[in-house]
Amino acid sequence: MATSKSPYLRIAASVFATIFLGFGINGILRPRNALEIFEFEPPASASDKKLVDNLMVLYGARDLFMGLAIYSAAYFGDRKTLGWILIAGSGVAFVDGAVCRAQIGRGEWNHWGYAPALAAVGSVLLGVLDRA
Repeated sequence: MATSKSPYLRIAASVFATIFLGFGINGILRPRNALEIFEFEPPASASDKKLVDNLMVLYGARDLFMGLAIYSAAYFGDRKTLGWILIAGSGVAFVDGAVCRAQIGRGEWNHWGYAPALAAVGSVLLGVLDRA
């Protein structure tokens, strides 16, 4: 059996989907807590707090979408679709980390730590380890 057809890869993808879903739900229901994950300081003014809370809800919706897209591709789609979604998710994690580093100079590894794992599982699903 080709490595890319391993059922364990779909299970790994589902674990990532669950993580994204958890972050998404947290971002929507607890936007201030989600802001802490990025290690950003909460804004001082009430209007800024409202804006940041709303932006964190947008972040939560983005993560819900990613989690549901991964679940859908793992269950209904093919391995290549799932692989590309995971690779795209690794790009999102990389950008999140880059923004943390640029904005506050820390917190990037909260995101960069799992970006390579997403890319690796996605790449294996695409067949990089399969024999020709």
